This record gives sequence, C-alpha cells and structure tokens, in this order.
Amino acid sequence: MVRRVFLTDKHSKNVKPSWFGESIGTYESEDTLVVDTIGLQSKSSYIDNYRTPHTEKLHVTERFTVGYDGSLAALVRVEDPDTFNEPLFMVQRWRKMPNELLETVCAENNVSRFGENPFPMPPARRPDF
Repeated sequence: MVRRVFLTDKHSKNVKPSWFGESIGTYESEDTLVVDTIGLQSKSSYIDNYRTPHTEKLHVTERFTVGYDGSLAALVRVEDPDTFNEPLFMVQRWRKMPNELLETVCAENNVSRFGENPFPMPPARRPDF
C-alpha cells in the first residue's frame, strides 16, 4: 500500500473520498513536515483500533519531527465536527534500533511437508560475488 503526500500549496477543488484521502505536505521548519489530509472515506474506515467511526468531514493534521537522537515523532490532530466535540490529539514515536542485516536465503516454499520437493532450490556451481 502506498500513501502519497503531495508537496503542493493547496488541496484540489473537488476531493474524491478515498482510503488515504488527499494529503498535502509543507515544511513548517527545517525539521518539521506538516501533512494536511482531507477526503478520507467514512465507509468501513475508523479512527482507531476501537473502531471509532468518522464522517467524510474528517480533517487530519500530522506534524513529523526528527529528534536530536534520530528518532521520528508524529503529533496528530484529528478534527471531525460531526463526530467529536473537540479535536483529538495523538502521538506516535519511532526510534532507531540496531539492526544488522545478515545474509539469509529467501526462497519461499522450498521445503516439502510430505517428503518430496517439487520445486528444489537450484544450487550455484560457484559464488556470484
């Protein structure tokens, strides 16, 4: 799935409701990206894991900032006048973790559960590196 954030100055005149809506990004400062999203479809989509519904008037503003330690934080403001009495604020943080990328074999379904292998993984005669 891909969410596109367009770095244009304003939203379209006629926004067709969709799963990801229409997102417009602008840089508020050197380390803050503000993403303004409207046009989120209300049918079969929810605000959170508690299945909080919303209307097509939903307006989401996200502020992505990079911390001094390289972490990424998103402060989210959710507004929907037909659903909430006041804006809802949420925050999500991501931190870098040490991750050694080790070489592994990635071949799907190369083991038979019944003692035969209809699609054997071809062995290399010599290394290709």
